[in-house]
Amino acid sequence: MNHASFVQAENARVDTGRHGRCGFPEVIFCEGKTASEVASISVVLAHTAGVVLGTRASRQQFDAVTAVLPEAVFHERARCITWNQANASSDNGKVAVVCAGTSDAPVAGEAVVTLETFGVEAMLITDVGVAGIHRLLAARDDINACDVIIVVAGMEGALPGVVAGLVEKPVIAVPTSVGYGANFGGLAALLGMLNSCGSGVTVVNIDNGFGAAYAAATITRLLHRK
Repeated sequence: MNHASFVQAENARVDTGRHGRCGFPEVIFCEGKTASEVASISVVLAHTAGVVLGTRASRQQFDAVTAVLPEAVFHERARCITWNQANASSDNGKVAVVCAGTSDAPVAGEAVVTLETFGVEAMLITDVGVAGIHRLLAARDDINACDVIIVVAGMEGALPGVVAGLVEKPVIAVPTSVGYGANFGGLAALLGMLNSCGSGVTVVNIDNGFGAAYAAATITRLLHRK
C-alpha cells in the first residue's frame, strides 16, 4: 500500500498509509466529532487496517459504530471503542500500567486498551499511590519484569519519580486532572512530573493515556522486532 495514501470519509481524510510509515494504524480521537463521522472513519479503518481504536468516545458514537461494525466493543470507563479483526501479535512485549489511585483508572484504562489493541500485553496495577508506599513495594518485582512502565497519577504527581528510583526500565509518566483545587486540573501533577528527581522519566500531556501507551508500544515493538 502507498504509505502516503488516504481515503475520503465523512468530513475526514483517513490516513490509510500510517501503519506502513509508523508501525501502527491511525487512531480516531472521537471528542468533537459527530457519531456519524466516527462511524464513517471506523468503516474505512476496518476495511484498510483491520483494526479500529477510537479514544474519548461517547455511548452515542459507539451506537453509531456498532450499526456498521456489530462486533465493536465499548470500554465505557476508558471511553474507548475497539474493533479488531487484524489478529495482532501478542508477542510485542509487556507494559506495566501503574495507577496511583482508583480515581485515575479511566486514564489508565485508556492506556491499557491502546496497548492491547496494538498487540502489547498490559499489566494493570492499581491503587499503589505514595500515600501507602508499601503497596507499591509489594508489586515491585512484577513491575520491573515488564519492558516499559507507564505511571498514571494525579494530585501532586509524585508516583513516577518514586517508581523510577526502583526499576531499571523506561518510565512514562501520565499526569491526570484528579485532585483538589490547587491541582489546577492536572497542572500541578504535570509540573511535578516534569521536575521529578527520578532519572529518565518521560512525561506526556495531562490525561493522555493514549499517548503514553503509543510511546510504550513503539519501544516494545523495537525491542521484540524479529
